[in-house]
Amino acid sequence: MRILLALGGNAMTSPDGKARPEDQIAAAEAAMEAVADLVAEGVDVVITHGNGPQVGNLLVKNEFAAAVVPPVPLDWCGAQTQGTLGDVLMNALDGALAARGIVRPTAALVTRTRVDAADPAFAKPSKPVGRYLSADEAATMIDHGETWEDRGERGWRRVVASPEPLEVLDAPAVIALVEAGFVVIANGGGGIPTIKRPDGALAGVEAVIDKDLGAALLARSIEVDRTRHRHRRRPRHPRVRHAGRARHRRGEPRGDARVRRGGSLRRRLDGSQGGRHLPLRRGVRPRRRHHRPQQHREGRLRTGRHDRPSQPDQPHRQPHRQHHRKEA
Repeated sequence: MRILLALGGNAMTSPDGKARPEDQIAAAEAAMEAVADLVAEGVDVVITHGNGPQVGNLLVKNEFAAAVVPPVPLDWCGAQTQGTLGDVLMNALDGALAARGIVRPTAALVTRTRVDAADPAFAKPSKPVGRYLSADEAATMIDHGETWEDRGERGWRRVVASPEPLEVLDAPAVIALVEAGFVVIANGGGGIPTIKRPDGALAGVEAVIDKDLGAALLARSIEVDRTRHRHRRRPRHPRVRHAGRARHRRGEPRGDARVRRGGSLRRRLDGSQGGRHLPLRRGVRPRRRHHRPQQHREGRLRTGRHDRPSQPDQPHRQPHRQHHRKEA
Protein backbone atom coordinates (compact mmCIF):
# COMPACT_ATOMS: atom_id res chain seq x y z
CA MET A 1 0.00 0.00 0.00
CA ARG A 2 1.18 3.50 -0.83
CA ILE A 3 -0.10 6.42 1.26
CA LEU A 4 0.50 10.15 1.38
CA LEU A 5 0.92 11.69 4.82
CA ALA A 6 0.33 15.46 5.00
CA LEU A 7 1.86 17.40 7.92
CA GLY A 8 0.58 20.90 8.58
CA GLY A 9 3.15 23.65 8.97
CA ASN A 10 1.87 24.37 12.48
CA ALA A 11 2.33 20.68 13.33
CA MET A 12 6.06 21.40 13.04
CA THR A 13 5.99 23.88 15.92
CA SER A 14 5.66 23.63 19.70
CA PRO A 15 2.22 23.40 21.36
CA ASP A 16 2.36 27.13 22.16
CA GLY A 17 3.10 27.99 18.52
CA LYS A 18 6.81 28.73 18.79
CA ALA A 19 8.90 27.81 15.76
CA ARG A 20 12.42 27.80 17.16
CA PRO A 21 14.75 25.19 15.66
CA GLU A 22 14.55 23.02 18.79
CA ASP A 23 10.75 23.23 18.73
CA GLN A 24 10.56 22.09 15.14
CA ILE A 25 13.01 19.25 15.72
CA ALA A 26 11.01 18.00 18.72
CA ALA A 27 7.74 18.17 16.77
CA ALA A 28 9.29 16.29 13.83
CA GLU A 29 10.60 13.55 16.11
CA ALA A 30 7.14 13.06 17.63
CA ALA A 31 5.48 12.91 14.19
CA MET A 32 8.02 10.51 12.69
CA GLU A 33 7.37 7.94 15.43
CA ALA A 34 3.97 7.28 13.86
CA VAL A 35 5.49 7.23 10.37
CA ALA A 36 8.05 4.65 11.47
CA ASP A 37 5.21 2.43 12.68
CA LEU A 38 3.63 2.58 9.22
CA VAL A 39 6.93 1.75 7.55
CA ALA A 40 7.35 -1.21 9.92
CA GLU A 41 4.03 -2.56 8.65
CA GLY A 42 5.35 -2.53 5.08
CA VAL A 43 3.55 0.62 3.93
CA ASP A 44 5.16 2.83 1.28
CA VAL A 45 4.96 6.33 2.77
CA VAL A 46 5.29 9.66 0.98
CA ILE A 47 5.32 12.74 3.21
CA THR A 48 4.34 16.28 2.31
CA HIS A 49 4.18 19.24 4.66
CA GLY A 50 3.10 22.83 5.08
CA ASN A 51 5.53 25.68 5.62
CA GLY A 52 3.53 28.69 6.80
CA PRO A 53 5.40 29.46 10.06
CA GLN A 54 8.76 28.70 8.46
CA VAL A 55 8.19 30.99 5.47
CA GLY A 56 6.89 33.62 7.88
CA ASN A 57 10.21 33.56 9.72
CA LEU A 58 12.09 34.04 6.45
CA LEU A 59 9.88 36.98 5.53
CA VAL A 60 10.70 38.66 8.85
CA LYS A 61 14.39 38.31 8.04
CA ASN A 62 13.70 39.85 4.64
CA GLU A 63 12.05 42.84 6.30
CA PHE A 64 14.90 43.49 8.72
CA ALA A 65 17.55 43.19 6.01
CA ALA A 66 15.65 44.97 3.22
CA ALA A 67 17.71 48.15 3.62
CA VAL A 68 20.93 46.18 3.23
CA VAL A 69 20.26 43.31 0.77
CA PRO A 70 17.36 42.66 -1.62
CA PRO A 71 14.57 40.47 -0.19
CA VAL A 72 14.61 36.78 -1.15
CA PRO A 73 11.75 35.95 -3.59
CA LEU A 74 8.83 33.98 -2.22
CA ASP A 75 9.52 30.95 -4.43
CA TRP A 76 13.06 30.86 -3.03
CA CYS A 77 11.62 30.94 0.47
CA GLY A 78 9.52 27.89 -0.40
CA ALA A 79 12.57 26.07 -1.76
CA GLN A 80 14.55 26.88 1.39
CA THR A 81 11.84 25.52 3.68
CA GLN A 82 11.61 22.34 1.60
CA GLY A 83 15.31 21.76 2.18
CA THR A 84 15.28 22.73 5.86
CA LEU A 85 12.18 20.76 6.85
CA GLY A 86 13.23 17.87 4.63
CA ASP A 87 16.52 17.62 6.53
CA VAL A 88 14.76 17.80 9.91
CA LEU A 89 12.19 15.16 8.94
CA MET A 90 14.78 12.80 7.47
CA ASN A 91 16.92 12.94 10.61
CA ALA A 92 13.89 12.31 12.81
CA LEU A 93 12.62 9.44 10.66
CA ASP A 94 16.05 7.82 10.39
CA GLY A 95 16.30 7.85 14.19
CA ALA A 96 12.82 6.35 14.64
CA LEU A 97 13.53 3.61 12.10
CA ALA A 98 16.91 2.80 13.66
CA ALA A 99 15.26 2.45 17.09
CA ARG A 100 13.02 -0.25 15.57
CA GLY A 101 15.87 -2.00 13.81
CA ILE A 102 14.54 -1.07 10.37
CA VAL A 103 16.90 -0.23 7.52
CA ARG A 104 15.04 1.99 5.04
CA PRO A 105 16.53 4.91 3.08
CA THR A 106 14.90 8.34 3.17
CA ALA A 107 15.05 11.23 0.72
CA ALA A 108 13.82 14.83 0.61
CA LEU A 109 13.06 16.09 -2.87
CA VAL A 110 12.92 19.75 -3.84
CA THR A 111 9.65 19.74 -5.75
CA ARG A 112 8.22 22.22 -8.25
CA THR A 113 4.53 22.66 -9.05
CA ARG A 114 3.47 24.21 -12.33
CA VAL A 115 0.88 26.97 -12.33
CA ASP A 116 -0.64 28.94 -15.19
CA ALA A 117 1.06 32.28 -15.82
CA ALA A 118 -2.35 33.61 -16.93
CA ASP A 119 -4.09 32.53 -13.71
CA PRO A 120 -6.45 35.33 -12.57
CA ALA A 121 -4.86 35.21 -9.10
CA PHE A 122 -1.78 36.99 -10.46
CA ALA A 123 -3.85 39.96 -11.61
CA LYS A 124 -5.26 40.54 -8.11
CA PRO A 125 -3.13 39.12 -5.28
CA SER A 126 -5.26 38.42 -2.22
CA LYS A 127 -3.42 35.84 -0.08
CA PRO A 128 -2.05 37.57 3.06
CA VAL A 129 1.39 36.43 4.23
CA GLY A 130 3.80 37.58 6.88
CA ARG A 131 3.24 40.04 9.69
CA TYR A 132 1.78 43.54 9.91
CA LEU A 133 4.05 46.53 9.42
CA SER A 134 3.72 50.26 9.74
CA ALA A 135 3.26 52.40 6.64
CA ASP A 136 6.90 53.48 6.62
CA GLU A 137 8.17 49.90 6.98
CA ALA A 138 5.82 48.65 4.28
CA ALA A 139 6.98 51.43 1.94
CA THR A 140 10.49 49.94 1.95
CA MET A 141 9.13 46.56 0.86
CA ILE A 142 6.89 48.16 -1.76
CA ASP A 143 9.99 49.80 -3.26
CA HIS A 144 11.32 46.28 -3.82
CA GLY A 145 8.27 45.40 -5.94
CA GLU A 146 6.08 43.71 -3.32
CA THR A 147 2.32 44.27 -2.96
CA TRP A 148 1.09 45.49 0.41
CA GLU A 149 -2.38 46.50 1.59
CA ASP A 150 -3.52 48.85 4.31
CA ARG A 151 -5.45 46.74 6.85
CA GLY A 152 -6.59 49.60 9.05
CA GLU A 153 -5.55 49.86 12.68
CA ARG A 154 -3.42 46.72 12.55
CA GLY A 155 -1.19 48.19 9.86
CA TRP A 156 -0.06 47.05 6.42
CA ARG A 157 0.26 43.44 5.30
CA ARG A 158 1.71 41.79 2.22
CA VAL A 159 -0.61 40.00 -0.22
CA VAL A 160 0.48 37.53 -2.90
CA ALA A 161 -1.14 35.45 -5.61
CA SER A 162 -2.44 31.96 -4.83
CA PRO A 163 -2.87 30.26 -8.24
CA GLU A 164 -4.33 26.81 -8.77
CA PRO A 165 -1.71 24.04 -9.04
CA LEU A 166 -1.77 22.21 -12.37
CA GLU A 167 1.09 19.71 -12.37
CA VAL A 168 3.70 18.35 -9.97
CA LEU A 169 6.70 18.59 -12.26
CA ASP A 170 8.88 16.27 -10.20
CA ALA A 171 6.26 13.54 -9.60
CA PRO A 172 8.19 11.01 -11.79
CA ALA A 173 11.19 11.41 -9.50
CA VAL A 174 8.99 10.77 -6.46
CA ILE A 175 7.62 7.60 -8.03
CA ALA A 176 11.11 6.37 -8.94
CA LEU A 177 12.36 6.91 -5.38
CA VAL A 178 9.35 5.14 -3.84
CA GLU A 179 9.75 2.16 -6.16
CA ALA A 180 13.43 2.05 -5.20
CA GLY A 181 12.43 1.65 -1.54
CA PHE A 182 12.82 5.21 -0.27
CA VAL A 183 10.54 7.03 2.15
CA VAL A 184 10.13 10.30 0.27
CA ILE A 185 9.45 13.82 1.54
CA ALA A 186 8.18 15.93 -1.35
CA ASN A 187 6.11 18.91 -2.49
CA GLY A 188 6.49 20.81 0.76
CA GLY A 189 4.38 23.95 1.02
CA GLY A 190 2.31 22.84 -1.96
CA GLY A 191 5.38 22.88 -4.18
CA ILE A 192 7.54 25.69 -5.52
CA PRO A 193 5.25 27.72 -7.83
CA THR A 194 6.68 27.50 -11.34
CA ILE A 195 5.48 28.79 -14.69
CA LYS A 196 6.35 27.71 -18.21
CA ARG A 197 7.51 30.53 -20.45
CA PRO A 198 6.53 30.79 -24.13
CA ASP A 199 9.93 29.38 -25.12
CA GLY A 200 9.33 26.33 -22.91
CA ALA A 201 11.73 27.33 -20.14
CA LEU A 202 10.63 27.03 -16.51
CA ALA A 203 10.85 29.83 -13.97
CA GLY A 204 9.83 30.29 -10.36
CA VAL A 205 7.19 32.90 -9.57
CA GLU A 206 6.21 34.83 -6.46
CA ALA A 207 3.09 33.03 -5.26
CA VAL A 208 1.71 30.72 -2.58
CA ILE A 209 0.07 27.41 -3.48
CA ASP A 210 -2.69 26.10 -1.24
CA LYS A 211 -1.18 23.22 0.73
CA ASP A 212 -4.29 21.01 0.55
CA LEU A 213 -4.60 21.48 -3.20
CA GLY A 214 -0.92 20.70 -3.62
CA ALA A 215 -1.22 17.56 -1.51
CA ALA A 216 -4.28 16.38 -3.44
CA LEU A 217 -2.49 16.94 -6.76
CA LEU A 218 0.56 15.03 -5.53
CA ALA A 219 -1.62 12.13 -4.38
CA ARG A 220 -3.16 11.82 -7.85
CA SER A 221 0.19 12.21 -9.56
CA ILE A 222 1.91 9.39 -7.70
CA GLU A 223 -1.24 7.21 -7.50
CA VAL A 224 -1.42 6.70 -3.75
CA ASP A 225 -3.93 4.34 -2.18
CA ARG A 226 -4.79 6.60 0.71
CA THR A 227 -4.17 10.12 2.03
CA ARG A 228 -3.81 10.95 5.70
CA HIS A 229 -3.72 14.36 7.34
CA ARG A 230 -2.02 14.93 10.67
CA HIS A 231 -3.06 17.76 12.98
CA ARG A 232 -5.80 18.80 10.61
CA ARG A 233 -9.03 20.18 12.04
CA ARG A 234 -12.15 18.16 11.26
CA PRO A 235 -14.82 19.98 9.23
CA ARG A 236 -17.57 21.51 11.32
CA HIS A 237 -20.39 19.65 9.56
CA PRO A 238 -18.80 16.60 7.87
CA ARG A 239 -22.14 15.05 6.89
CA VAL A 240 -23.50 18.10 5.09
CA ARG A 241 -23.02 18.57 1.38
CA HIS A 242 -24.68 21.46 -0.32
CA ALA A 243 -26.66 20.05 -3.22
CA GLY A 244 -26.72 23.31 -5.12
CA ARG A 245 -22.98 23.75 -4.79
CA ALA A 246 -22.34 20.21 -6.01
CA ARG A 247 -24.48 20.85 -9.08
CA HIS A 248 -22.62 24.08 -9.66
CA ARG A 249 -19.26 22.25 -9.66
CA ARG A 250 -20.59 19.90 -12.34
CA GLY A 251 -21.52 22.85 -14.53
CA GLU A 252 -25.25 22.51 -13.89
CA PRO A 253 -27.50 25.37 -12.76
CA ARG A 254 -27.37 25.77 -9.03
CA GLY A 255 -31.10 26.31 -8.58
CA ASP A 256 -32.66 26.09 -5.13
CA ALA A 257 -31.25 23.97 -2.36
CA ARG A 258 -31.96 23.44 1.29
CA VAL A 259 -29.53 21.94 3.75
CA ARG A 260 -29.26 21.64 7.49
CA ARG A 261 -26.50 23.75 8.99
CA GLY A 262 -26.00 24.56 12.63
CA GLY A 263 -29.24 22.79 13.55
CA SER A 264 -31.41 24.96 11.32
CA LEU A 265 -32.69 24.79 7.79
CA ARG A 266 -31.60 27.45 5.31
CA ARG A 267 -32.87 28.12 1.86
CA ARG A 268 -30.50 29.43 -0.78
CA LEU A 269 -31.85 30.81 -4.03
CA ASP A 270 -30.16 31.83 -7.21
CA GLY A 271 -32.43 34.83 -7.67
CA SER A 272 -35.42 33.03 -9.15
CA GLN A 273 -38.75 32.84 -7.32
CA GLY A 274 -40.92 29.80 -6.86
CA GLY A 275 -38.13 27.43 -7.81
CA ARG A 276 -38.28 23.76 -6.98
CA HIS A 277 -36.27 22.55 -4.03
CA LEU A 278 -33.58 19.99 -4.58
CA PRO A 279 -34.03 16.78 -2.56
CA LEU A 280 -32.79 16.90 1.00
CA ARG A 281 -30.20 14.51 2.39
CA ARG A 282 -31.49 11.46 4.20
CA GLY A 283 -32.22 12.15 7.83
CA VAL A 284 -32.74 15.90 7.40
CA ARG A 285 -36.19 16.94 8.55
CA PRO A 286 -37.99 19.90 7.02
CA ARG A 287 -38.60 22.96 9.13
CA ARG A 288 -41.90 23.12 10.91
CA ARG A 289 -44.21 25.90 9.93
CA HIS A 290 -44.98 27.80 13.12
CA HIS A 291 -48.37 29.43 13.56
CA ARG A 292 -48.08 33.19 13.26
CA PRO A 293 -50.92 35.67 13.79
CA GLN A 294 -51.94 37.66 10.75
CA GLN A 295 -52.96 41.28 10.70
CA HIS A 296 -56.67 42.07 10.82
CA ARG A 297 -57.98 42.95 7.42
CA GLU A 298 -61.14 44.72 6.43
CA GLY A 299 -63.90 42.15 6.07
CA ARG A 300 -61.92 39.45 7.94
CA LEU A 301 -61.93 38.49 11.59
CA ARG A 302 -59.00 36.66 13.17
CA THR A 303 -59.73 34.42 16.12
CA GLY A 304 -57.32 32.24 18.04
CA ARG A 305 -55.06 32.23 21.04
CA HIS A 306 -53.38 35.49 20.04
CA ASP A 307 -56.70 37.35 20.11
CA ARG A 308 -58.11 35.95 23.35
CA PRO A 309 -57.16 37.54 26.68
CA SER A 310 -55.10 35.40 28.98
CA GLN A 311 -57.05 33.40 31.58
CA PRO A 312 -54.65 32.31 34.33
CA ASP A 313 -57.37 30.55 36.31
CA GLN A 314 -57.98 28.06 33.51
CA PRO A 315 -55.59 25.25 32.60
CA HIS A 316 -53.52 25.86 29.49
CA ARG A 317 -54.84 24.16 26.36
CA GLN A 318 -53.38 24.11 22.89
CA PRO A 319 -55.81 26.15 20.76
CA HIS A 320 -57.15 24.73 17.55
CA ARG A 321 -56.62 26.55 14.29
CA GLN A 322 -59.72 28.19 12.96
CA HIS A 323 -60.39 29.25 9.43
CA HIS A 324 -61.11 32.81 8.39
CA ARG A 325 -64.74 33.61 7.92
CA LYS A 326 -66.43 36.63 6.46
CA GLU A 327 -68.59 38.80 8.60
CA ALA A 328 -72.25 38.72 7.82
